[in-house]
Amino acid sequence: MKSNLFITALFSAAIALAGCNSSNAKPKAKIQTEKPAENTKIQVALLLDTSSSMDGLIDQAKSRLWNIVNTLTTLKYDGKTPDIEIALYEYGNDGLSQKSNYIRQITPLSTDLDLISEKLFALKTNGGNEYCGAVIQDATKQLKWATENNNMKLIYIAGNEEFNQGGISYKEAISNALKNDIYVNTIFCGNKKEGISTLWKDGADYGKGKYFNIDANQAVEYIATPYDEEISKCDEKINKTYINYGAKGATKKMNQVTQDQNAKKVSAANYTDRAVSKSKAVYKNESWDLVDKVKEDAGAISKLKKEELPVELQNKSTAELEQIVTEKKKERETIQKEIGVLAKKRQDYINTESKKIKKQDDLGNTINTSIVAFAKVKGYTVEK
Repeated sequence: MKSNLFITALFSAAIALAGCNSSNAKPKAKIQTEKPAENTKIQVALLLDTSSSMDGLIDQAKSRLWNIVNTLTTLKYDGKTPDIEIALYEYGNDGLSQKSNYIRQITPLSTDLDLISEKLFALKTNGGNEYCGAVIQDATKQLKWATENNNMKLIYIAGNEEFNQGGISYKEAISNALKNDIYVNTIFCGNKKEGISTLWKDGADYGKGKYFNIDANQAVEYIATPYDEEISKCDEKINKTYINYGAKGATKKMNQVTQDQNAKKVSAANYTDRAVSKSKAVYKNESWDLVDKVKEDAGAISKLKKEELPVELQNKSTAELEQIVTEKKKERETIQKEIGVLAKKRQDYINTESKKIKKQDDLGNTINTSIVAFAKVKGYTVEK
């Protein structure tokens, strides 16, 4: 009996469906399709102690920013390059507000790598009330963390005072981070045993992250390679492929050059690391560069007002602008490929030479090592 009823129900449903498809049927409202899934993200928040004893830590961060970015660009998920977002916080600086627990968000999670560099090079140290629990809590609550499980969400906190200072429990703050799938890694600037006794390892254990210790006052060591100069020349050429637009375009383009100079001031190797980063897909500037903008929005040029363009391009037609952008895009891609070939040779050279010397436990090497290890656990692959 149940079988007959089921067949009858199916037959009725088929008749109803045929009626809906007839020419007399009224059109139905279109069913909205789901939005395509966002690209996988690797999100890294750097929480840096800027108390008066931490000049060395900040110098190491400046020295290793682009090297860390280049490590992140080797990671793939399902064969695709994830978006990379970096956030900066400073804490423990007496120049900051006591009401804020001496904490400041320098940048939110951002793909604007030149902005990260700009703000990092502007940091100054002062005083010292280092509240680790409070800054972890702020980073967890204030930053726009991705929600999908395949994203990598990491906090790195570096400092040299007791981990349990302040009125906010580091255990509670870290527990809240883990609820959002954010893993907390700790970097103690000093002796390993001292870091353990002052609870920095305990913080990493609670955060399911890694505990490291570094000598923050040790200068970063670099391995010079035969390819550095060639890559630097490519960087000078690639800058000429950027076409600024919009209210902040000219300022942003100038800042690109400023960050080149900041990298050079640290070392020739650091500048080369930055040049390599600029050849990667993660170095994107669609907010001010017309070439990147057109990649995102093919019709962007027709939407621009002439006053939003550089003076020398304001009298160009849309067709002429499209041709110029196409030529700059091709030129940039050619240079990026050239840098990519040189960068691989450079890295092979560095890998060979580094086997001959003891690896330095600086901020960059510490973060790079843990990022790669964690990525493998999350199902990412490392591109050699």
